[in-house]
Amino acid sequence: MSYQKEIGRIGEQLVANWLKSKGYIIVRQNFTTGYGEIDIVAENPKSVVFVEVKTRRENSLVAPKDAVSFSKQTKLAKTARIFLQRAYMKSFPYRFDIAEVTYKTDASGEPKFSLNYIKNAFTYNLFDD
Repeated sequence: MSYQKEIGRIGEQLVANWLKSKGYIIVRQNFTTGYGEIDIVAENPKSVVFVEVKTRRENSLVAPKDAVSFSKQTKLAKTARIFLQRAYMKSFPYRFDIAEVTYKTDASGEPKFSLNYIKNAFTYNLFDD
């Protein structure tokens, strides 16, 4: 596994653990369809939460949240719709969050991570009916 993929995997696990510590249930990680992948599907008593995790080096040219373009949002929404349909959860409230994970390497060469969690990072109407 490449270093970047490993860093991304660590970032996703950090977010999943943080969500669990806040009382969320992790329903699925890396839910994939032909449209794309949702990093984390979680739920709390109020809603199903689709979380896009973006892990970047500190002081990267592009902020993690800015890497979630409109095109990416559309793919996430289409994937979320399929998830809700397959899970018979069309009537459940849902939201899209972005987890910004940044890291820097300390003197020993080990990455140190920080998390900025953005609730309701974007909205998308999945069901018009």
